[in-house]
Amino acid sequence: MTKKKVLIIFDHPYTATASENIPHHRSFSAALLASVTKGLHAGGHQVDLIDLHADGFNPVMSAEELAAWRQRKILDPLVKDYQMRLFEADHIIFIFPIWWEAMPAITKGFLDKVFTKGIIYDEPKPGRPFVSKLKKLKGVSLFTVMATPGFFYRWIYGNLITKLLFRGTFRKMGFHKLKWYNYTRMADRTIEDRTKYLEQTEKRFASL
Repeated sequence: MTKKKVLIIFDHPYTATASENIPHHRSFSAALLASVTKGLHAGGHQVDLIDLHADGFNPVMSAEELAAWRQRKILDPLVKDYQMRLFEADHIIFIFPIWWEAMPAITKGFLDKVFTKGIIYDEPKPGRPFVSKLKKLKGVSLFTVMATPGFFYRWIYGNLITKLLFRGTFRKMGFHKLKWYNYTRMADRTIEDRTKYLEQTEKRFASL
């Protein structure tokens, strides 16, 4: 099995430190991050974590940043750092909760500011498909945690998150090796059930 360099983009206000079952500072998203990381390390893969809240990433695109974006220039040093790490990744993993049926604002800002035209992707002709410049990238995985029942999210909301992140971002850039892992109503499940999900996740990514 080929060893991979895996970039994890994690979005939760409690940060990666919230993986333990501590009241008022616990997140199943962070628990998933810990399980994924443990599994990847067990498989011999290299893990690079972007913890957006811990980094203090500002998701708001200013007028000055937009003007620079259109000139293929970067003003925010964190954005430049994130872009370099994207180029080094063989696999990208996004982990975040679903709020109002979509990703939190800081992940959306990550896409807005970091996925710069002319740097992360090219647009050969107006109105035509984009072309990804992430040449090392072999796969993208998405982990989401939501309170909405899976049936409603699929049939009422139409799997909105995959339309935003997969169809509207990566497939738009010509990349199609995408996988979604969704965990619904975790707050209503027993500790034993949550532990089982985490153990399954760890095993799955040990053999990525």
